[in-house]
Amino acid sequence: MQKRILFLGGAASQIPPIKYAKEQGHYVITCDYLPENPGHKYADEYYNVSTTDKEAVLDLARKLKIDGIVAYASDPAAPTQAYVGNKLGLHSNPYESVLILTRKDLFRDFLKKNNFYVPKSASFYSFTEAKKWLDELKMPIIVKPIDSSGSKGIRKIETIDAFESAFEYALQFSREKKITVEEFLLRDGYQIGGDGFVVNGQLVFWGMTNAHFDKLCNPLVPTGGSLPSVFNKHILDDVHHEVQRLLTLLNIKTGALNFEFQYDKNGNLIILEVAARNGGNRLPEFIEYAMDVDMIKCTVDAALALDCSDLGMKDVKGFYSYYVLHALQNGTMKNIWYSDEIKKNIIEESIYINIGESVKKFNGSDSTVGILIMKFSSQDEMLKKMDNMNKYIQVEVV
Repeated sequence: MQKRILFLGGAASQIPPIKYAKEQGHYVITCDYLPENPGHKYADEYYNVSTTDKEAVLDLARKLKIDGIVAYASDPAAPTQAYVGNKLGLHSNPYESVLILTRKDLFRDFLKKNNFYVPKSASFYSFTEAKKWLDELKMPIIVKPIDSSGSKGIRKIETIDAFESAFEYALQFSREKKITVEEFLLRDGYQIGGDGFVVNGQLVFWGMTNAHFDKLCNPLVPTGGSLPSVFNKHILDDVHHEVQRLLTLLNIKTGALNFEFQYDKNGNLIILEVAARNGGNRLPEFIEYAMDVDMIKCTVDAALALDCSDLGMKDVKGFYSYYVLHALQNGTMKNIWYSDEIKKNIIEESIYINIGESVKKFNGSDSTVGILIMKFSSQDEMLKKMDNMNKYIQVEVV
């Protein structure tokens, strides 16, 4: 019998799981408030319903009698997926747990209560109340929305004079209009990123990447990731143990995870984020190249309660990275320049902004020009190029 599956969103980045579902013979329905999104043309039906309006999506799902629901690579839609799944008895995670993972204020409170290491942190609706609390912190500090996605709205500030503008900037990206303020802890080594997958409550697969940043642009927003990890097995096992402890406490049973961690100078593991969805920036496709694990297939199959028990860890089979093409300033895109030295590494190129179109300085996923997937001959070559990519690739802007 044909399965009916509802996808929350039809952006370009969400096309791969939609196409996979169609290839499997499922009946595909998409919804969001952007009818021009390209993913909708692959669906059997499209509905103009916001993916964050959980009651409206629930009404739609009931009417359509769906068998599964997917919020692929979308933080805002993840709680809706869980809410609808819980109400209809579909294969899903607890709504309250997914909400905790989606909101930075709830997540920091959860980590504190359960003895995870966390920076000093508090969240505020009011700038006045937030400013009073600054006496608790030493500069520099991080200011960020509690509920944005794609690293949007985040600033690191060095002086109190910059606090108000950072607070107002973060508010622009918060649906809840609430801001998290926390101490900045200096990272020791690479930040750890990547995706994982949960089957029957167990984190059975994880691809823990080295995160890379562009210091000339925004040093807080990753511009890429690479595999294999530079960290030893002991470190990665430590990360896995803490993530599994978190999943067990939250009763997370199924599906994809996206995560970010770092170690501070004192050797403390800091969980920056664990999100109940696939990573963006074509992270699942990159992981399939590097580890031969099809996260797109797993995500769709799990949403339909199909058997995913054969999923497990695999070794990285080469030296791979993904890279976010981005501009260092606002303007009109003139050209993307690649050095001869980097051209040989590129195995896939996806461009989202055309020559002659406007482009924004890179401050988050909303200013992405495109995504590259690359392969290297050694880890040394990979890290050298990924940590100095402005020498090899430039988005030229006028």
